[in-house]
Amino acid sequence: MTADFSDSAPFDLDAAQRDTLLDAVVETLNHYVFPEVAQQLQADIRQRRHSQGYEAVSGGEQWAEILTLQLQELSGDRQLKVHFSPQPLPHLDPAAQPTPAELAAEQHQSSLRNFDINRVERLRGNIGYLELYGFEPPEFAGAAIAAAMTFITHTRALMIDIRHNRGGSPAMVALLCSYLLPAYPAVHLNDLYWRPDDSTRQWWTVPYLEGPRYLDKPVYLLTSQETFSAAEEFAYNLQALERVTILGEHTVGGANPGRGYRLNDHFWMFVPVGQSINPVTQGNWGKTGIVPNVKVPSELALLTAHLMALSRLLDKEPSGPGFRELQRTMLMVERELNTRRADLISQLKQPQVGSNADS
Repeated sequence: MTADFSDSAPFDLDAAQRDTLLDAVVETLNHYVFPEVAQQLQADIRQRRHSQGYEAVSGGEQWAEILTLQLQELSGDRQLKVHFSPQPLPHLDPAAQPTPAELAAEQHQSSLRNFDINRVERLRGNIGYLELYGFEPPEFAGAAIAAAMTFITHTRALMIDIRHNRGGSPAMVALLCSYLLPAYPAVHLNDLYWRPDDSTRQWWTVPYLEGPRYLDKPVYLLTSQETFSAAEEFAYNLQALERVTILGEHTVGGANPGRGYRLNDHFWMFVPVGQSINPVTQGNWGKTGIVPNVKVPSELALLTAHLMALSRLLDKEPSGPGFRELQRTMLMVERELNTRRADLISQLKQPQVGSNADS
């Protein structure tokens, strides 16, 4: 009989269920991309079981949180995670390909979010701005990205905002990188090594694009602690090629793609089974995260990048016909930045709810 794990019936694992769950976690770790680390994690779980280290754990959410915390602390991998579902999980074939109807439904859902292309604008001083909440597959979002790049093609600098971008398709990463790099020769962007079949997939820029390339003009990427996975790859690829200036916050580091594994009816586990290998650095951002060229709080990244772009244009054309307009625009942006910085400092100085600041 399957236990009732609904919100109205709190769930506690009995000894047999606990052992079954831990056995499943240990077995699933055999798929982890780093075999030596997997062995350490498996040994740690066995040692905790032997010393009755899991006796005090109760509740589905608590089990998922505790196991995730232990796996991430020992591995240093934020992508390794155990999840709990109050509702029974379906039995899915991981090798099964989606049907045309399922793909159409997925594309429709993506279109309702405008394929995660959140904003495309021309800012003051003729600076382009593109905000992406995700990297949807090219077969879904390719035409929309081409339209966005066409809209900003005549701007004099470009800011790409991935501060709230949690990742997505590596193929879309390669496509958007292609818009910022020459058509020939093709540029080797990244390799993805897959442990399950011991294979490596190379990612290169593509020669044909639906929209115009954005070349020979400065590009600024905005990051935050939310920037993750494929969004980090996008930043890392272009930073390694010295094509962009990155402003914002240090990202957490999610460089290893993977898949979900069903542990039992109510627990599943995301396990990285692949590894990114950059052809320039011969490494990835998994342990370091993306280190910005200019470190600023994410709240100030947009105005800071805008100011940098305007300053660079002024330096390039100190006596051009648009000099005075650029100068006025720069002063306005600088004023806004100073105001926003003062507001942020004031907020940080405010006593936190529940603190002892007023005691």
